[in-house]
Amino acid sequence: MASLMHYASLHSENPAYSFSEASTIPHSEASAGPRQHAFYPYTDNGGSTLGITGETFAILAGDTRSTSGYNINTRYEPKVFRIGDDDSSPIVLSVVGFAADGKALKERLDTIVKMYKYQHGKPMSVKACAQRLSTILYQKRFFPYYVHAILGGLDEEGKGALYSYDPVGSYEREQCRAAGAAASLIMPFLDNQVNFKNQYVPGSGEGLSLKEKPREPLPLDAVVGIVKDAFTSATERHIEVGDGLQMILITKDGIKEMFTPLKRD
Repeated sequence: MASLMHYASLHSENPAYSFSEASTIPHSEASAGPRQHAFYPYTDNGGSTLGITGETFAILAGDTRSTSGYNINTRYEPKVFRIGDDDSSPIVLSVVGFAADGKALKERLDTIVKMYKYQHGKPMSVKACAQRLSTILYQKRFFPYYVHAILGGLDEEGKGALYSYDPVGSYEREQCRAAGAAASLIMPFLDNQVNFKNQYVPGSGEGLSLKEKPREPLPLDAVVGIVKDAFTSATERHIEVGDGLQMILITKDGIKEMFTPLKRD
């Protein structure tokens, strides 16, 4: 009945409301002024990566889950890639963040490393590759690659080298670094287990007199176990990490890839 009365009032000879006056009625959007439309080309596809170096090796690892919000795009999306075309240049890049930018960055760096070998007749060193990657990122600083990159390999002395980057090319060499959605969960664990932060010699004293545990190079098997434990823990606490663990090991004997299943829920 109320709807019929409303219809009659709108179509009577002297209605209290006119559609011609609708455009002049103030409302929240009109009173707020012109609307601004923005273009945001980025998205975060989740996942996490990490890198750890030792005396004679480097390990880069990442999970294989790709997400968009609460949706899983795919359960196998690698985030760790070999750079170059053979074992003469054992360089590995991990990228996490916006998957499309990560692939574009990987393809660009891979092309540069291959062209360097063809032009100079020798493979690019990991130090030179790290500097070149910084330049690539800085060239795109006004429209940056939306990724957190980690570059790993063996330096001129055969020691593990690891370089971590921000999106605009600032980088530093580190012993270990975590990136991506679960970085805040993994990095404290790496600080304790790899950098020996907050580890002390039992019975060496009390309070500030405690002696720090001496830092010793970790063997490869121990580091592989640390990587697995880090991602196993991260999948328990973060919905954007899971499905599978991809690890690439870089040693003087070449590059080896390993895959370990993770939680799928």
